[in-house]
Amino acid sequence: MTAYSDLAAHFGRISALSNAVGILQWDSDVMMPKGAAETRAESMALLQVLRHGMVTDARIGDWLAKAESDGSLGAWEKANLREIRRVWTVDTALPADLVEASSKAVSACEMRWRQARAESDFAGLLPYLAEVLNLQRQIGRAKGEKLGLSPYDALLNDYEPGGSSAKIDALFDDLADFLPGFTQEVVAVQARRPAQEPLAGPFATETQRALGLRLMAALGYDFERGRLDISTHPFCGGADNDVRITTRYDEADFTKALMGVLHETGHALYEQGRPQGYLNQPVGAARSMSIHESQSLLMEMQACRSRQFLAFATPLMRESFGGAGPAWESEAMWRRYTRVEPGFIRVDADEVTYPAHIILRYRLEKALIADAMPLAELPAAWNDGMKSLLGVTVPDDRRGCLQDIHWPSGGWGYFPTYSLGAMTAAQIFDAATRAEPGILPGIGKGDFSPLVGWLRANIHGKGSLLPTDALLTEATGRPLDAAVFKAHLRRRYVEEV
Repeated sequence: MTAYSDLAAHFGRISALSNAVGILQWDSDVMMPKGAAETRAESMALLQVLRHGMVTDARIGDWLAKAESDGSLGAWEKANLREIRRVWTVDTALPADLVEASSKAVSACEMRWRQARAESDFAGLLPYLAEVLNLQRQIGRAKGEKLGLSPYDALLNDYEPGGSSAKIDALFDDLADFLPGFTQEVVAVQARRPAQEPLAGPFATETQRALGLRLMAALGYDFERGRLDISTHPFCGGADNDVRITTRYDEADFTKALMGVLHETGHALYEQGRPQGYLNQPVGAARSMSIHESQSLLMEMQACRSRQFLAFATPLMRESFGGAGPAWESEAMWRRYTRVEPGFIRVDADEVTYPAHIILRYRLEKALIADAMPLAELPAAWNDGMKSLLGVTVPDDRRGCLQDIHWPSGGWGYFPTYSLGAMTAAQIFDAATRAEPGILPGIGKGDFSPLVGWLRANIHGKGSLLPTDALLTEATGRPLDAAVFKAHLRRRYVEEV
C-alpha cells in the first residue's frame, strides 16, 4: 500500500458514509413522518460527527505529505490530493462538538421552518434560526482563521472554492445597476404584445408528473439511477448513482412544476455524469455550486425556454392536458415562459428578475454573518430590499423571508452561487452551441444527446480535476464574463422578440 492508496481507501469510506447521509436527508425532506424528526436528528448528528472524525483523522496529514512527494502520480491523482488537502484543511478547523451542535440545530430548524412557512410565522422560527445563525458564525470564524478568510468568505468557500465576496460584490453591483433599467425596457416591449389567453386548468398532479417524467427522459436522465418525488422545496439530492430530484405541483398552473423538474434534471445530469472511476473521491465531486447551478440553469433557462425546445415540448403539453386554441401554440408558450414580471417568489422568478432575488439574499446573509444587522430585523430588511430591487410590496413573510429553506438548513454562503451559475450557464451554452452546431436543432427534435455529450466531455466528466476558473476557461475560452449573460438577456428579451 502507498500513502496515496491509503488516502483513496479512506476517502472511499467517507464517501460511503456521505451517501448514507444523503439518503437520510432526502427521506427527511420527502417521506419521513413528523414524529421521527427528533430521532432522525440524533442519527444525522452522529453520522456527521463520524464523518468529521474520519475527515480529520490524524493519519491524513502524514499520508498527504508522503503522497504529494510521489512523482509517479498522474493528473487525476494529483488533483485528488489537492482536493483532499482542501477538504482536510477546512474540516480540521472545526471541533466535533460544533459539528454536532450545528447538525442538531439545523434538523430542528428545518422542521420548524416547514410549519413557520405554512403559517407565515417568522416569530415562531426566530429562536431556531438564531441558533443556526449563531453556530454558522462560529463555523465561519473557525474556518476563516484557518484559511485566512473573513467568516463569510470561509462559509462561501464550502460552496464556491476560491470564490470571494469582493469578486461577487463587483459582479452583483454591476447586475444591480443593469437590471432595473433593462427590466423596464423588457416590460415595455412585452406590454406592446396582445394579451395572452390563460391556460385553463385544473391540471391533475399525476398528469403533470407523467409529462415531467417524459421530458426528463428526453433530456437524458437515467431512471435506473434516480427518481422523481414531491417536497416542500424542489431539490436534487440522494447519493452517488442514486440521484433523486423533487418538485412541487400546483393544479392551477402546470408550467411552474414542469420547469422545476427540468431545472432539477440539469443538476441530476451533472451528478449522473461525474467520472465513475473517481466517484467516491473528492476529485470526482462536482466542481463548485456555481458550476452545479450552471447546469440546472443551462437546462431550464438556456435550453428549455428556447423556441427550439418549446416547438418540441408544446405538442406534448397539448396532448397531456387536452389543450386547444392559440394559448397552446408553441410561440404562445414561448412568450409565456419568457414573460418578465417582478414577483415575490425566487423559484418562480423569470430569468431577468431572478438575479435581483439573489442579490438581496446575498447582501442580507453577509450582513447577518457579520452581525451588522439583528436577525429580528430580517423581515423588514427583506421587504425593503424587494421594494428597492424589484419594485414589489411583500404581503407576508411566507412569500418573503420564509420562502427558502437555505438558511434554516445551514446553507449560509450558498445563495450567490445561483446568479454566478446563471452567468456561467449563459457562457457555457454559448460555447457549446458554437462548438457543436447540432445542439439547437437536436433540442428542437427532443434530442438532447448533442448537448449532453458536449457537457459530459467538457464539464460533467471533469469532476474537480480543474479549479473552477480553469474549468470554465478550458470549456469556453475565457473566465467568467458577465457580458455574455447580459448579451443573452438582451438578445432573448429585446432583439429576438
